[in-house]
Amino acid sequence: MSEIREMTIQDYEPMLQLWSSIEGLALSNADSKENIQRYLERNQGLSYVWEQDGLIVGTILCGHDGRRGFIYHVAVNPDYRNQKIGHRLVQTSLEQLSREGIDKCHIFVIEDNAIGNGFWSASGWEKRSGFFVYSKNT
Repeated sequence: MSEIREMTIQDYEPMLQLWSSIEGLALSNADSKENIQRYLERNQGLSYVWEQDGLIVGTILCGHDGRRGFIYHVAVNPDYRNQKIGHRLVQTSLEQLSREGIDKCHIFVIEDNAIGNGFWSASGWEKRSGFFVYSKNT
């Protein structure tokens, strides 16, 4: 049996295992259990897992800042791809963002992540240009 359900911190270990196995998905200190728990508490009802027969085979980490939505870590176990799992997870999070009054969502995709870039392009997302992303540790 398969289901989409809200992500909880109890899902952390199997999610981390999935994320670590996905080519092109970059993990950092921001993905610690403490940080993911804080993110989920701050963005309740926006992040989901796809569970198939008790196994987490897909994830989406989603939140917003009050103006725009942001998606991280859309991941589907390669053995379960081409079943629209990623698309359904994204649609579920986008619907929730819309209910919260958020009308635009962004995702940062690593430039050489061919699978990820292909997924987002095929899903109708617009590749943006004309600006740079700057980052600094706090």
